[in-house]
Amino acid sequence: MTNPYAEWFEQLRSEYGEQLRAMPLPDGLPEHLRTLINAKDEDAIQFMVKLAWQFGAQVGYAAGTRQGDTPAANIPSTPRVQA
Repeated sequence: MTNPYAEWFEQLRSEYGEQLRAMPLPDGLPEHLRTLINAKDEDAIQFMVKLAWQFGAQVGYAAGTRQGDTPAANIPSTPRVQA
């Protein structure tokens, strides 16, 4: 069985990985994330991902509504990932 989210993530990483690797993160965040990974604090890491996902969804929705479009109309149909 395939994981549609994992496939989508890998596609995004192949398309945008180089650009995003060059993007700096706020001071201290990489070190904090490394600490969470080393501590195996999965709850904190998932919380960070959920925040990022939520903020990204809000920004995308706001950008779409400012353009007068319904954001969902501009998103290609892909398998849904349950968050």
